[in-house]
Amino acid sequence: MNQILNKQDIARKLTRIAYQILENNYEENELFLLGIVETGLVVAERIKVEILKINPEIQVNIIAVKINKTAPIGNVTYSIPIEILSNKVAILTDDVGNSGRTLFYALQPLMTILPKKIQVAVLVERTHKLFPVSADFVGLSLATTIHEHISVQLNEGEEAAYLS
Repeated sequence: MNQILNKQDIARKLTRIAYQILENNYEENELFLLGIVETGLVVAERIKVEILKINPEIQVNIIAVKINKTAPIGNVTYSIPIEILSNKVAILTDDVGNSGRTLFYALQPLMTILPKKIQVAVLVERTHKLFPVSADFVGLSLATTIHEHISVQLNEGEEAAYLS
């Protein structure tokens, strides 16, 4: 396994993503970060902390998105009723944007309402896609083969991203 991001790299990437989110949503006074459980939710929480450091006046809400990654159709749940997101800015977050499949299915429930804007933020983006979902905010873009795997650790004590 090769380390591609260390703890300091991750912190810098998440701070940069927070600035980009604020720049792209400067007119908003409320944002909703939709974190894909497990690590995507941690990414959302970390981005929220960074956003509030930059602009403590903005309201940032965290919503957990649970998805069955092996059978995603119809197996996506949000921690709040999604109708709350009507005419709001929703930013789906995950640790790694792989084929786009998880992000694609996680976005499906949002198609039943009318959000003001839907954006995607990922810590690491792989350049090959099987589904038409690309991230708007990317910490690190990486060209990989289909057989390579990226794993992100955001536990207390160990924070790193690895390519294997």
